[in-house]
Amino acid sequence: MLDIRDGTFDGTFPFAPRYLMVNGFGMHFVDEGEGDPILFVHGDPTWSYLWRRFILALSGRHRCVVPDQMGMGKSEVPQDAGRYRLVHHVANLESLLLRLDLRDVTLVLHDWGGPVGLGVAIRHRERIRRLVRMNTWAFAPWPAGPLPRLLEIIRSPRGEHFVLKKNGYVEAALRAGSARPETLPPAALAAYLAPFPTPASRLALLCWSRDIPVAENDPSFAEMQRIERALPAVADLPTLIVWGMRDSVLPEAVLRLWQRALPGARVRELADAGHFLQEDAPAPALRAVEEFLAALDRSPRSP
Repeated sequence: MLDIRDGTFDGTFPFAPRYLMVNGFGMHFVDEGEGDPILFVHGDPTWSYLWRRFILALSGRHRCVVPDQMGMGKSEVPQDAGRYRLVHHVANLESLLLRLDLRDVTLVLHDWGGPVGLGVAIRHRERIRRLVRMNTWAFAPWPAGPLPRLLEIIRSPRGEHFVLKKNGYVEAALRAGSARPETLPPAALAAYLAPFPTPASRLALLCWSRDIPVAENDPSFAEMQRIERALPAVADLPTLIVWGMRDSVLPEAVLRLWQRALPGARVRELADAGHFLQEDAPAPALRAVEEFLAALDRSPRSP
């Protein structure tokens, strides 16, 4: 395992590390609290550290399960780039869900966590109670117009050097995706960078961006399209959308696309937050989730 496996990052991540062998690699996850489970799924280039405030606030009444996707955070980093496709990430999260036998699950999804988590939800509709989408997508092709310049660079021939050798991606992505990049605490930036000290440890960072389905011949286009077409199977689930309105990656147009697909969803727009709303506006984002959970906890469960 990575040498950060016991790291608490100045006490900001005080959670015991847990591991399962999942499809041939050691998957790290946090498992805190008791009650109906909340499964938090991060995207790129973050890891379970993204959800630290949510775990602390919600684990008093809920079981918070927070995995690090393959190659991210405290999880192992297989060196076969062919294993980092959307279909594999869905299979990995599905294995965790089944191994832990999670039921009545609230899925909280961000960035790439959206297609990964929704890919699992449509396979196991009976285990999912409600959904929270945060600045994410699950559409093929890419619905947000031209790819941001940073993602274009990574998908270009020089992207491998930029990500693996220069280690240029994580900080650039966090700052570009933030509404107020100057407010990201140095300790938090250090925590986000900690899993990626060597070129080999950064392989997933390269693969995530290159796997975004933009054209039909992209390797994960068919899987993303399959997920998109199956979304009506979970459209009746109680859904909250929390959206940072200053997102330069997935702008307001993607939020409106979700609203057309999910007219019954509750929506909380955060005017002064960007793509990484968990860092830009943690208090209102958390409050929106807490209110959503409390309202549904008071309502009768469907059979």
